[in-house]
Amino acid sequence: MTLNRLSSRTVFALIALCCGLLMGYALFAQHVQGFEPCMLCMVQRVFVCAAGVVALAAAMHGAATVGRRVYGSLTALVALGGAYVAGRHVYLQWLALNAPEKLDGCAPSFEYALQNYGLPKFFSTIFIREQDCGVIDWTFLGLSMPTWTLFWFVIIAGVAVWAGFRRAR
Repeated sequence: MTLNRLSSRTVFALIALCCGLLMGYALFAQHVQGFEPCMLCMVQRVFVCAAGVVALAAAMHGAATVGRRVYGSLTALVALGGAYVAGRHVYLQWLALNAPEKLDGCAPSFEYALQNYGLPKFFSTIFIREQDCGVIDWTFLGLSMPTWTLFWFVIIAGVAVWAGFRRAR
């Protein structure tokens, strides 16, 4: 079966499944392997979940042309937002390796920011550099977890646009 034979509903369901698997591994890495996520990791998780929810809604709805385009665009926008955050995280890790004197960290812990800041300040702390997001404590095939997350966000965005704007199947 070629990829072109899959319906848009199936493609959106596969995107939602991919997001579910990404979140499943993130939770496994945290709770079983003991890797504590930084604030940027937590924000990336929110974007993964949001992309998965939009894709799941698209799969369940099975909208016509305009609806598919809206769902494809929304899924891609959410994934690109996640790619931006993941890209920032990859950049901080690059700084830690190549110019550590320029790296102060990235943000306070998720729990601390949530408990001690109002909502506007909570969101503004995402890019404050107080926590060490430059540490690479997990790799697969030589790439860090934020790099893999960036990779998957780009794939999800591209597939969502393709599913939303191709001819109906």
